[in-house]
Amino acid sequence: MGRRPWPRWTTWCRWMMSAISTAPRWTPWLSFRAQVRPACGPREPDNTRNHIDTSPKTMRLSALPCFVFGLLLCTAAQNSAAQAASPAGPQLRVASAFDAQTMDPHAIALLYHSRVSTQIYEGLVNRDEKYKLEPALALSWQMTAPTTWRFKLRPNVTFHDGSPFSADDVVFSLQRATTPPSQRAFQLSGIAAVKKVDALTVDVQLQTPDAVLPEKLSFVGMMSKAWADRHGLQRAQDFNAKQETHAVRNANGTGPYKLERYEPDVRTVLRRHAGWWGWADKRSGNVQQVSFVVIKSDATRLAALASGEVDVVLDPPYQDIRRLQADPRITLKQTADIGQQYLGFDQSRPELEGSDVKGRNPFKDLRVRQAVYHAINVPLIVDKVLRGQAQPTGAFLSTLVDGSPADLDKRLRYDPARARQLLGEAGYPNGFSVPLDCVNVAWRENVCQAVAAMLTQVGIRTQLRSAPSTQFFPKLTAGNTPFFEVGWTPLPDAWNSLNGLMRSYSREGQGTFNAGRYSNPQLDKLIDDLRVEPDLTRRRAMVTTALRLAADDLPLIPLYRRTLTWAMARNVSLVQWPSDAVELRWARVGTAGAK
Repeated sequence: MGRRPWPRWTTWCRWMMSAISTAPRWTPWLSFRAQVRPACGPREPDNTRNHIDTSPKTMRLSALPCFVFGLLLCTAAQNSAAQAASPAGPQLRVASAFDAQTMDPHAIALLYHSRVSTQIYEGLVNRDEKYKLEPALALSWQMTAPTTWRFKLRPNVTFHDGSPFSADDVVFSLQRATTPPSQRAFQLSGIAAVKKVDALTVDVQLQTPDAVLPEKLSFVGMMSKAWADRHGLQRAQDFNAKQETHAVRNANGTGPYKLERYEPDVRTVLRRHAGWWGWADKRSGNVQQVSFVVIKSDATRLAALASGEVDVVLDPPYQDIRRLQADPRITLKQTADIGQQYLGFDQSRPELEGSDVKGRNPFKDLRVRQAVYHAINVPLIVDKVLRGQAQPTGAFLSTLVDGSPADLDKRLRYDPARARQLLGEAGYPNGFSVPLDCVNVAWRENVCQAVAAMLTQVGIRTQLRSAPSTQFFPKLTAGNTPFFEVGWTPLPDAWNSLNGLMRSYSREGQGTFNAGRYSNPQLDKLIDDLRVEPDLTRRRAMVTTALRLAADDLPLIPLYRRTLTWAMARNVSLVQWPSDAVELRWARVGTAGAK
């Protein structure tokens, strides 16, 4: 047989697309299409373009008809390939600025990761449409002793590779999730042992009583022990060290969707798991294939939605919300965020990294932290930068979190003069310089720019350091940042958040997201006592006390709580939780319209 002519067309398509992309107005759209669709064919060596005149004038004038013709051919070939690979049934294409970063269910504990991993790996418990706990891989749970929880497992569940799910997998998964370098360990602090009672019964033994353990298990995915053993996955990926393991790009869970492929910072493709135990539920959706597409550009995400290239945008830019509300092709889902954004500081090192103050760390002084608070006009940021799509907050946790008092949800006044006075009292009459680390997603970066400008006006000369999430989050969890902006999504019970954000850091799972390494023995004791307190009334009182202590000491600066907005095609139906998580088991695509 003769050689197929396809590689020659591939070379032509690659050259043509590269040439067109030199025109700035084409670049975002072509960049997006390269993400949501496969390349025209196998890659050719880069030197295939060496004999082509790629000057802008030649490309835009002499070659334009060829470009158009070539573009049509490439698009036709792409459409043909896409149709050939399409599943039998509805597809859902979900766009966001963020990537999941790994498929390992225990490596990290970030929203952008959980949006994908929880479709593949299920926990023992889950949540219903109203965000209340409901059975998942465990049919029931009860305290059989003050320090023991017994979980009865769902029978006849299989992993995506067809192997049966059993108590052995639960024992393995919980042990893996509680062992560093797993970043889920902070949620499960206090587990002493996990014991198999029989094939469908597991006892979780605790060091001390824990009345809300089931709450903490909703995001802890169950892995196949046999699959993990075959691939050397006894420990979670060390995400901060950029470790590569089989679980980073491969997966084997019990969930409603199984991993088809993962291309970091490009797309994650999931396919419906026909053998999932939950499809008989009348609430179940009809989506056969899901693509999570990473599109960094705000404008390109919305262009993709308008053109029908994607069906959902999870993070539409705030400046476009009103326009989207008026677009008859699009529906918006909105709800109040249970999470919020903060500023945090290095409060452990004797010298502040990147600052012109040597031998001292200004953020160790409460007066400096108070100065930062007074210097930031959060209502103005919400109005001008976030276009009203958020609420300023002075609380550390939403009132949707049990025990968080409503009276704390008001900010200290914006007062630049008071900020300068506090800096002078702390010994910094001329201020100081400091870098501000921020993830380079448009709305967060824009907020950080505004914060930096306001702080500079009072003498805290702030230089913005933006970085992609793949660089920002490892630095954050390693505690290698002098000053940072961060978001947090809590569970309805406060202990998880207090332990993760404000407990003194330890490698045993306390303070995993305490990036500033703040330490307060009085607050530590409250958090530790809260973990073992079984009485709900006393728990609420302890949460209130802890949050009032935090309000006085300012381990973090609360900023604002967003209005969560998803922009969707009108034939898409999704359930929206206040955590901003996505539950594909209920997703529907059809003509009935969105709920």
